[in-house]
Amino acid sequence: MANETKYEFTLILAGVTELSSQIAEALFVSGCDDGTPGSCGGQVTVDFFRQATSLETAIRTAVRDVSKAGFRVERVELDSPQLLSA
Repeated sequence: MANETKYEFTLILAGVTELSSQIAEALFVSGCDDGTPGSCGGQVTVDFFRQATSLETAIRTAVRDVSKAGFRVERVELDSPQLLSA
């Protein structure tokens, strides 16, 4: 789509301490196919590389998709809001 950029960020899921294949499948089916779920230290995360017109839109749509899978987002982490590609 025109004027879209890929943004990199991580969503930390609330109340989920271990990743399972069912969680990964639910996230994928709900629209998080551009995210990579993982877990470390009792936290489940989803690393996104989402294409959108702005970082805010990328994060909002990712949170929406995680919610559609039945999960809540505890927080968003950004190493730096850097552009991956145009």
